[in-house]
Amino acid sequence: MREALYHPLYGYYTKPEVARFADYYTSVDVHPIFGRLLARQFYEMWGLMDCPAPFTAVEAGAGGGRLAVHILEFAKFALPEFYKALHYVAVERSPSRTHQLTARLANFIQEGKCVASIEVPAKIANGCVFSNELLDAMAVHRVIQDADGLRELFIAHGPNGFREISQPLSSSALSEYFEVQQISLGEGQQAEAGLEACDWIMEIGRRLQRGFVLTIDYGHEASGLYNEHHMSGTVLAYAGHDAKENYYAAPGQQDLTAHVNFTALQLWGERSGLNTIGLVSQTAFLLALGKANDFDDLYDEGMDETDRMRARLQLKTLIYPEGMGERFQVLVQEKGVPGARLRGMGGF
Repeated sequence: MREALYHPLYGYYTKPEVARFADYYTSVDVHPIFGRLLARQFYEMWGLMDCPAPFTAVEAGAGGGRLAVHILEFAKFALPEFYKALHYVAVERSPSRTHQLTARLANFIQEGKCVASIEVPAKIANGCVFSNELLDAMAVHRVIQDADGLRELFIAHGPNGFREISQPLSSSALSEYFEVQQISLGEGQQAEAGLEACDWIMEIGRRLQRGFVLTIDYGHEASGLYNEHHMSGTVLAYAGHDAKENYYAAPGQQDLTAHVNFTALQLWGERSGLNTIGLVSQTAFLLALGKANDFDDLYDEGMDETDRMRARLQLKTLIYPEGMGERFQVLVQEKGVPGARLRGMGGF
Protein backbone atom coordinates (compact mmCIF):
# COMPACT_ATOMS: atom_id res chain seq x y z
CA MET A 1 0.00 0.00 0.00
CA ARG A 2 2.82 2.39 0.86
CA GLU A 3 4.63 1.70 -2.42
CA ALA A 4 1.45 1.95 -4.49
CA LEU A 5 0.66 5.36 -3.00
CA TYR A 6 4.04 6.95 -2.31
CA HIS A 7 6.72 5.36 -4.51
CA PRO A 8 8.82 8.34 -5.70
CA LEU A 9 8.30 7.51 -9.39
CA TYR A 10 5.17 5.40 -9.66
CA GLY A 11 3.12 6.16 -6.54
CA TYR A 12 -0.41 7.51 -6.85
CA TYR A 13 0.32 10.53 -4.64
CA THR A 14 3.50 11.51 -6.46
CA LYS A 15 1.43 12.58 -9.46
CA PRO A 16 0.20 16.19 -9.82
CA GLU A 17 -2.86 16.80 -7.68
CA VAL A 18 -5.05 17.54 -10.68
CA ALA A 19 -4.87 13.83 -11.57
CA ARG A 20 -6.89 12.84 -8.51
CA PHE A 21 -10.00 14.86 -9.50
CA ALA A 22 -10.90 12.04 -11.88
CA ASP A 23 -11.05 9.66 -8.91
CA TYR A 24 -12.41 11.53 -5.87
CA TYR A 25 -13.21 14.91 -4.33
CA THR A 26 -12.56 16.20 -0.83
CA SER A 27 -14.42 18.73 1.30
CA VAL A 28 -11.95 21.38 0.15
CA ASP A 29 -13.19 20.96 -3.43
CA VAL A 30 -16.81 21.68 -2.52
CA HIS A 31 -16.65 25.29 -1.26
CA PRO A 32 -14.19 27.66 0.48
CA ILE A 33 -16.51 27.68 3.53
CA PHE A 34 -14.69 24.54 4.71
CA GLY A 35 -11.37 26.40 5.00
CA ARG A 36 -13.02 29.56 6.30
CA LEU A 37 -14.61 27.74 9.22
CA LEU A 38 -11.31 26.00 9.97
CA ALA A 39 -9.73 29.46 10.12
CA ARG A 40 -12.36 30.50 12.65
CA GLN A 41 -11.54 27.42 14.74
CA PHE A 42 -7.82 28.25 14.64
CA TYR A 43 -8.65 31.82 15.67
CA GLU A 44 -10.50 30.50 18.72
CA MET A 45 -7.59 28.19 19.58
CA TRP A 46 -5.23 31.16 19.34
CA GLY A 47 -7.38 33.11 21.80
CA LEU A 48 -7.52 30.22 24.27
CA MET A 49 -3.72 30.14 24.20
CA ASP A 50 -3.51 33.88 25.07
CA CYS A 51 -2.75 34.94 21.49
CA PRO A 52 0.84 33.74 21.02
CA ALA A 53 2.91 35.12 18.16
CA PRO A 54 3.65 33.23 16.13
CA PHE A 55 0.76 30.79 16.10
CA THR A 56 1.95 28.00 13.80
CA ALA A 57 -0.71 26.22 11.75
CA VAL A 58 0.79 23.07 10.25
CA GLU A 59 -1.22 21.43 7.48
CA ALA A 60 -0.03 17.84 7.07
CA GLY A 61 -0.68 16.58 3.55
CA ALA A 62 -1.28 19.98 1.98
CA GLY A 63 -1.50 18.66 -1.59
CA GLY A 64 -1.67 21.47 -4.13
CA GLY A 65 -2.39 24.13 -1.51
CA ARG A 66 -6.06 24.87 -2.12
CA LEU A 67 -7.07 24.55 1.54
CA ALA A 68 -4.11 26.71 2.56
CA VAL A 69 -5.26 29.46 0.20
CA HIS A 70 -8.81 29.35 1.57
CA ILE A 71 -7.57 29.61 5.16
CA LEU A 72 -4.97 32.32 4.57
CA GLU A 73 -7.15 34.49 2.34
CA PHE A 74 -10.01 34.39 4.83
CA ALA A 75 -7.78 35.06 7.85
CA LYS A 76 -6.21 38.04 6.09
CA PHE A 77 -9.60 39.50 5.21
CA ALA A 78 -11.78 38.62 8.22
CA LEU A 79 -9.35 37.99 11.11
CA PRO A 80 -6.56 40.55 10.66
CA GLU A 81 -5.15 40.41 14.21
CA PHE A 82 -4.94 36.64 14.04
CA TYR A 83 -3.41 36.86 10.59
CA LYS A 84 -0.58 39.02 11.95
CA ALA A 85 0.34 36.21 14.36
CA LEU A 86 -0.28 33.34 11.95
CA HIS A 87 2.59 31.33 10.48
CA TYR A 88 1.39 28.63 8.08
CA VAL A 89 3.46 25.55 7.27
CA ALA A 90 2.17 23.56 4.29
CA VAL A 91 3.66 20.05 4.49
CA GLU A 92 3.74 18.06 1.26
CA ARG A 93 6.23 15.37 0.22
CA SER A 94 5.30 14.94 -3.44
CA PRO A 95 7.60 17.09 -5.62
CA SER A 96 4.92 17.60 -8.27
CA ARG A 97 2.34 18.70 -5.72
CA THR A 98 4.86 20.89 -3.91
CA HIS A 99 5.39 22.70 -7.20
CA GLN A 100 1.65 23.32 -7.48
CA LEU A 101 1.51 24.38 -3.84
CA THR A 102 4.31 26.93 -4.04
CA ALA A 103 2.85 28.45 -7.20
CA ARG A 104 -0.60 28.76 -5.65
CA LEU A 105 0.76 30.23 -2.39
CA ALA A 106 3.42 32.44 -3.97
CA ASN A 107 2.02 35.71 -2.59
CA PHE A 108 1.77 34.38 0.96
CA ILE A 109 5.24 32.85 0.75
CA GLN A 110 6.70 36.16 -0.43
CA GLU A 111 4.88 37.92 2.40
CA GLY A 112 6.49 35.54 4.89
CA LYS A 113 3.18 34.13 6.15
CA CYS A 114 3.63 30.66 4.70
CA VAL A 115 6.38 28.15 3.99
CA ALA A 116 6.31 24.87 2.10
CA SER A 117 8.02 21.91 3.75
CA ILE A 118 8.42 18.18 3.18
CA GLU A 119 8.34 17.52 6.94
CA VAL A 120 6.34 18.65 9.97
CA PRO A 121 8.57 21.08 11.95
CA ALA A 122 10.74 19.37 14.58
CA LYS A 123 9.38 21.74 17.23
CA ILE A 124 6.09 23.63 17.28
CA ALA A 125 6.07 25.99 20.25
CA ASN A 126 2.45 27.16 19.91
CA GLY A 127 -0.04 26.15 17.28
CA CYS A 128 -2.17 23.49 15.67
CA VAL A 129 -1.25 20.51 13.49
CA PHE A 130 -4.18 19.58 11.28
CA SER A 131 -4.99 17.24 8.43
CA ASN A 132 -7.89 16.56 6.10
CA GLU A 133 -8.12 13.07 4.61
CA LEU A 134 -4.50 12.24 5.30
CA LEU A 135 -4.59 9.32 7.71
CA ASP A 136 -6.98 7.21 5.61
CA ALA A 137 -4.19 6.99 3.02
CA MET A 138 -1.51 5.81 5.44
CA ALA A 139 -0.38 2.22 4.90
CA VAL A 140 -1.99 -0.44 7.09
CA HIS A 141 -1.26 -4.05 8.02
CA ARG A 142 -4.05 -6.49 7.14
CA VAL A 143 -4.79 -9.41 9.44
CA ILE A 144 -7.19 -12.33 9.61
CA GLN A 145 -8.44 -14.24 12.62
CA ASP A 146 -8.34 -17.99 12.06
CA ALA A 147 -8.86 -20.96 14.35
CA ASP A 148 -5.25 -20.83 15.56
CA GLY A 149 -5.14 -17.08 16.24
CA LEU A 150 -4.31 -13.87 14.49
CA ARG A 151 -2.32 -14.05 11.24
CA GLU A 152 -1.12 -11.39 8.84
CA LEU A 153 -2.13 -11.12 5.18
CA PHE A 154 0.81 -10.68 2.83
CA ILE A 155 0.98 -10.30 -0.93
CA ALA A 156 2.58 -12.81 -3.28
CA HIS A 157 3.01 -12.55 -7.02
CA GLY A 158 2.86 -15.30 -9.61
CA PRO A 159 1.82 -16.03 -13.18
CA ASN A 160 -1.74 -14.93 -12.44
CA GLY A 161 -0.76 -11.69 -10.75
CA PHE A 162 -1.03 -10.74 -7.09
CA ARG A 163 -2.54 -13.04 -4.50
CA GLU A 164 -2.90 -13.00 -0.72
CA ILE A 165 -1.21 -15.42 1.65
CA SER A 166 -1.52 -15.59 5.42
CA GLN A 167 1.59 -15.85 7.58
CA PRO A 168 2.54 -15.38 11.25
CA LEU A 169 2.43 -11.77 12.41
CA SER A 170 5.42 -9.71 11.32
CA SER A 171 5.49 -7.77 14.60
CA SER A 172 4.25 -8.14 18.17
CA ALA A 173 2.95 -4.57 17.76
CA LEU A 174 0.06 -6.03 15.76
CA SER A 175 -1.25 -8.19 18.58
CA GLU A 176 -0.69 -5.32 21.03
CA TYR A 177 -2.70 -3.02 18.76
CA PHE A 178 -5.84 -5.10 19.21
CA GLU A 179 -5.21 -6.03 22.85
CA VAL A 180 -4.85 -2.41 24.00
CA GLN A 181 -8.19 -1.57 22.40
CA GLN A 182 -9.81 -4.74 23.81
CA ILE A 183 -10.79 -5.91 20.33
CA SER A 184 -11.49 -9.58 19.64
CA LEU A 185 -12.07 -10.49 16.02
CA GLY A 186 -14.44 -13.24 14.97
CA GLU A 187 -13.12 -16.34 13.22
CA GLY A 188 -12.56 -15.55 9.55
CA GLN A 189 -12.78 -11.81 10.13
CA GLN A 190 -10.29 -9.58 8.33
CA ALA A 191 -9.20 -6.22 9.69
CA GLU A 192 -6.57 -3.50 9.42
CA ALA A 193 -4.06 -2.31 11.98
CA GLY A 194 -3.00 1.28 11.39
CA LEU A 195 0.42 1.17 13.02
CA GLU A 196 1.71 3.93 10.75
CA ALA A 197 -1.05 6.28 11.90
CA CYS A 198 -0.25 5.43 15.52
CA ASP A 199 3.42 6.24 14.97
CA TRP A 200 2.43 9.47 13.25
CA ILE A 201 0.17 10.75 16.03
CA MET A 202 2.81 9.95 18.67
CA GLU A 203 5.45 11.84 16.70
CA ILE A 204 3.15 14.83 16.29
CA GLY A 205 2.60 14.81 20.04
CA ARG A 206 6.34 14.84 20.63
CA ARG A 207 6.91 17.76 18.24
CA LEU A 208 4.02 19.89 19.49
CA GLN A 209 5.00 21.78 22.62
CA ARG A 210 1.64 23.47 23.22
CA GLY A 211 -1.54 23.60 21.23
CA PHE A 212 -3.89 21.34 19.32
CA VAL A 213 -4.08 18.49 16.82
CA LEU A 214 -7.15 18.48 14.56
CA THR A 215 -7.83 15.43 12.39
CA ILE A 216 -10.62 15.24 9.79
CA ASP A 217 -11.16 11.89 8.12
CA TYR A 218 -13.62 9.10 7.59
CA GLY A 219 -13.64 6.21 10.01
CA HIS A 220 -14.96 5.05 13.37
CA GLU A 221 -13.99 4.38 16.91
CA ALA A 222 -12.74 0.82 17.42
CA SER A 223 -16.10 -0.58 18.56
CA GLY A 224 -17.68 0.45 15.26
CA LEU A 225 -14.71 -0.37 13.08
CA TYR A 226 -14.20 -4.01 14.06
CA ASN A 227 -17.82 -5.14 14.31
CA GLU A 228 -19.95 -7.48 12.21
CA HIS A 229 -20.45 -4.80 9.55
CA HIS A 230 -16.77 -4.88 8.63
CA MET A 231 -15.98 -8.59 8.42
CA SER A 232 -13.79 -8.08 5.34
CA GLY A 233 -12.04 -4.96 6.63
CA THR A 234 -12.32 -1.51 5.12
CA VAL A 235 -9.58 -1.22 2.46
CA LEU A 236 -10.94 0.18 -0.80
CA ALA A 237 -9.59 1.48 -4.08
CA TYR A 238 -10.99 4.63 -5.67
CA ALA A 239 -10.87 5.22 -9.42
CA GLY A 240 -13.25 7.18 -11.58
CA HIS A 241 -15.27 8.17 -8.48
CA ASP A 242 -16.11 4.52 -7.88
CA ALA A 243 -15.13 2.53 -4.79
CA LYS A 244 -13.71 -0.87 -5.67
CA GLU A 245 -12.50 -3.87 -3.68
CA ASN A 246 -9.98 -4.94 -6.34
CA TYR A 247 -7.16 -2.95 -4.77
CA TYR A 248 -4.41 -5.00 -6.45
CA ALA A 249 -5.68 -4.21 -9.95
CA ALA A 250 -3.68 -1.10 -10.83
CA PRO A 251 -0.86 -0.25 -8.41
CA GLY A 252 -0.07 3.46 -8.55
CA GLN A 253 -3.06 4.19 -10.78
CA GLN A 254 -5.80 4.24 -8.16
CA ASP A 255 -6.20 5.62 -4.66
CA LEU A 256 -6.11 3.16 -1.75
CA THR A 257 -7.73 3.92 1.59
CA ALA A 258 -8.68 2.32 4.89
CA HIS A 259 -11.05 3.71 7.52
CA VAL A 260 -9.33 5.64 10.30
CA ASN A 261 -9.40 4.14 13.79
CA PHE A 262 -10.11 7.15 16.02
CA THR A 263 -9.78 5.11 19.22
CA ALA A 264 -6.20 4.22 18.31
CA LEU A 265 -5.40 7.87 17.56
CA GLN A 266 -6.64 8.85 21.01
CA LEU A 267 -4.82 6.05 22.86
CA TRP A 268 -1.50 6.41 21.06
CA GLY A 269 -1.77 10.18 21.21
CA GLU A 270 -1.94 9.98 24.99
CA ARG A 271 1.47 8.32 24.95
CA SER A 272 3.02 11.61 23.83
CA GLY A 273 0.88 13.97 25.89
CA LEU A 274 -2.14 14.54 23.65
CA ASN A 275 -5.45 14.70 25.49
CA THR A 276 -8.75 14.30 23.66
CA ILE A 277 -11.11 17.27 23.64
CA GLY A 278 -13.75 15.66 21.49
CA LEU A 279 -14.77 13.58 18.50
CA VAL A 280 -17.75 14.78 16.48
CA SER A 281 -19.13 14.41 12.97
CA GLN A 282 -18.16 16.91 10.30
CA THR A 283 -21.83 17.96 10.31
CA ALA A 284 -21.72 18.88 14.00
CA PHE A 285 -18.32 20.56 13.67
CA LEU A 286 -19.22 22.82 10.74
CA LEU A 287 -22.70 23.65 12.05
CA ALA A 288 -21.32 24.65 15.45
CA LEU A 289 -18.77 26.98 13.86
CA GLY A 290 -21.08 28.41 11.21
CA LYS A 291 -24.15 29.14 13.28
CA ALA A 292 -22.30 31.82 15.27
CA ASN A 293 -22.88 34.25 12.38
CA ASP A 294 -25.62 32.37 10.51
CA PHE A 295 -23.09 31.07 7.97
CA ASP A 296 -22.40 34.56 6.67
CA ASP A 297 -18.90 33.32 5.75
CA LEU A 298 -20.56 31.29 3.00
CA TYR A 299 -21.04 34.33 0.80
CA ASP A 300 -18.60 36.50 -1.12
CA GLU A 301 -19.13 40.21 -1.55
CA GLY A 302 -21.32 41.09 -4.52
CA MET A 303 -22.96 37.67 -4.89
CA ASP A 304 -26.39 37.67 -6.55
CA GLU A 305 -29.15 35.39 -5.32
CA THR A 306 -28.33 32.67 -7.85
CA ASP A 307 -24.76 32.45 -6.59
CA ARG A 308 -25.94 32.52 -2.98
CA MET A 309 -28.32 29.64 -3.70
CA ARG A 310 -25.48 27.66 -5.29
CA ALA A 311 -23.33 28.29 -2.21
CA ARG A 312 -26.09 27.00 0.08
CA LEU A 313 -26.38 23.82 -1.98
CA GLN A 314 -22.62 23.31 -1.72
CA LEU A 315 -22.84 23.74 2.04
CA LYS A 316 -25.47 20.99 2.16
CA THR A 317 -22.98 18.61 0.52
CA LEU A 318 -20.58 19.28 3.38
CA ILE A 319 -23.06 18.88 6.23
CA TYR A 320 -25.91 16.61 5.13
CA PRO A 321 -25.70 12.95 6.22
CA GLU A 322 -26.17 11.71 2.65
CA GLY A 323 -23.26 13.91 1.56
CA MET A 324 -19.99 14.22 3.47
CA GLY A 325 -21.39 15.34 6.81
CA GLU A 326 -21.76 12.06 8.69
CA ARG A 327 -19.11 10.07 6.81
CA PHE A 328 -16.33 12.27 8.15
CA GLN A 329 -15.33 12.68 11.78
CA VAL A 330 -13.38 15.47 13.45
CA LEU A 331 -11.02 14.63 16.31
CA VAL A 332 -9.39 17.40 18.36
CA GLN A 333 -6.62 16.75 20.88
CA GLU A 334 -4.76 19.26 23.04
CA LYS A 335 -1.40 19.53 24.72
CA GLY A 336 -0.70 22.14 27.37
CA VAL A 337 -4.13 23.78 27.06
CA PRO A 338 -6.09 21.96 29.80
CA GLY A 339 -9.81 22.57 29.98
CA ALA A 340 -9.99 24.08 26.49
CA ARG A 341 -13.55 24.28 25.19
CA LEU A 342 -13.89 24.69 21.46
CA ARG A 343 -16.96 25.85 19.60
CA GLY A 344 -16.43 23.21 16.90
CA MET A 345 -16.56 20.49 19.54
CA GLY A 346 -19.85 21.82 20.93
CA GLY A 347 -18.16 23.77 23.71
CA PHE A 348 -20.45 26.80 23.39
